Amino acid sequence: MRHGKKDNHLGRTASHRKAMLSNMASSLIIHKRIETTLAKAKELRKYVEPLLTRAKEDSTHNRRIVFSYLNDKESTKELFGVVSDKIASRPGGYTRIIKLGNRLGDAAETALIELVDFNDALLLANADKPAKTRRSRRGGKKEGSEVAAAAPVKKEDHPVVAEAEPVADEPAATNDEAAENNDSPESPVKE
Repeated sequence: MRHGKKDNHLGRTASHRKAMLSNMASSLIIHKRIETTLAKAKELRKYVEPLLTRAKEDSTHNRRIVFSYLNDKESTKELFGVVSDKIASRPGGYTRIIKLGNRLGDAAETALIELVDFNDALLLANADKPAKTRRSRRGGKKEGSEVAAAAPVKKEDHPVVAEAEPVADEPAATNDEAAENNDSPESPVKE
């Protein structure tokens, strides 16, 4: 019986599975993201996250343990150099799995597994977003928010509103239109 055994053997012998996960972990550390099947990505996450945790403390003992799992000098050097600096403040959850859909040849579920701190596009997008505020359905208001809601909003207070609305007194004419209408008195271009 296999009660409580959660490892997916991926249809391989123990030595083949160990070698495959070692190679995939090395590729993930060097390239920061790899595309694979969903089952392999989930097993790789369980394999590589303890190694990333060990890399946070750079000691000879930790380097030797990580090297025994990776069997690759370059990926070990990259892990204890570049990667450990980026993940130093993160308490866990170093990888992200993104499902990509089914592969054409065998309809296997594919996924992208990446190191979270190395996705620059996503990090920049998260930096631009304001902090989320908690909202409830009941709409319970605080005492300070009632005063802010009762105060009228002026255009001068909000520069975005002031720039968005065109001024009704002056016609909006471009330089090309102004050059064509030089003889008109409403032209903003002066001679």
